Amino acid sequence: MLSPGEEKLRTGIAGRRVSLLEDLRLHVGLPTGGGNTAALDETRGLLTRRLEVLGARTEIVPGDAKPEWLFEPGGGGGQVPPTAVCRMPPQGDVLPRILICGHLDTVHDPKGSFRALCVAPDGRTAAGPGCVDMKGGLVITIAALEALAEAGIPASWTVLLNSDEETGSYHSERAIRAEARRHDFGLAVEPAMADGGLVVERMGSGQFMVECRGRAAHVGRDFENGVSAVTALAERLVRVAALADPVRGRIVNVGPLSGGVAANVVPDLARAWGNVRFPTKAVADELRAGLESMATGLGACPATDVRTSFQRPAKPLTPETGALAERARGAAEDLGQRLPFGKTGGVCDGNTMQDEGLPTIDTLGVRGGGLHTPLEWIEVGSLVERCQLMAVLISRLSRE
Repeated sequence: MLSPGEEKLRTGIAGRRVSLLEDLRLHVGLPTGGGNTAALDETRGLLTRRLEVLGARTEIVPGDAKPEWLFEPGGGGGQVPPTAVCRMPPQGDVLPRILICGHLDTVHDPKGSFRALCVAPDGRTAAGPGCVDMKGGLVITIAALEALAEAGIPASWTVLLNSDEETGSYHSERAIRAEARRHDFGLAVEPAMADGGLVVERMGSGQFMVECRGRAAHVGRDFENGVSAVTALAERLVRVAALADPVRGRIVNVGPLSGGVAANVVPDLARAWGNVRFPTKAVADELRAGLESMATGLGACPATDVRTSFQRPAKPLTPETGALAERARGAAEDLGQRLPFGKTGGVCDGNTMQDEGLPTIDTLGVRGGGLHTPLEWIEVGSLVERCQLMAVLISRLSRE
């Protein structure tokens, strides 16, 4: 049953239905994909200013460089974005500290034709770049915190806004880990599952590159003296593929590939990039050892280099995270909402937060579908419902 204060939250947020949609329209219209610095800066500024009105103090944390060998579509070369950390100063008695994590970036081309929020004629759904992942989550976060302030409900929170989650959070990982160590509960506003549920268990993720260097030669005049880096790479990739064991949760994918400059030249350089997924640290260690073994013992290639970065640890269901999820479910049920639990092979910043020991639930965002496609859509009613859920959950955690 909702308390009088929680009922006030529910009613106040219900009255924000129109403003929530208009706020989403504003942020969807800011193309924050593709490392678009201007739109990222504008979005960061809009959100941090609203949090500062509530009393938060903003720290801009410079980003860190990512490994140079990582594959980036289009060649990369973008700027290193900062992370905004907005902290509400302590109020009165010491309250549990809640870290809310959200990302400003999307996967959508800022120069593409999919650029605005379009509401369906029946008003039940809307489509737009990043509307679910995760501009809807950002919109409900700010509105929930504003509703808590309007209702006079104290809470000790920090909102962390990074700009590189879709590319691995390499620039912001240090800031995320530092804040995770300072807090008691972690909430991330990734989109809800298809059934509206919470993800309580995630696999981990890692990147790798296998690079082979051979000896160039003219195919017609000097073929015998050449050593094909492409052939050497192919031999190793057969072994890489054999590392996969989906039954045990060992996922290995290779692509893209690069090698050679012309068909009549023995290639002296070839590279392959790939991604792995794993359910536990033990499986991650097995995969890393298997990949690193590709550097020796095969073919005539003079040199093979293997690079790995297992930057997103697995996020198993822990008792602490399970208890936090049950608190969220209780709040949802008191609001008349269903909140089933599930697991996924996808990763997010919640993996990193929990790896630092912070109990974290990370799909408190809105409902929708078509993520990362030109058909991305949101269930408009979920703006109010998930905003109410977040506000009530924060209120209850603050009373712990």
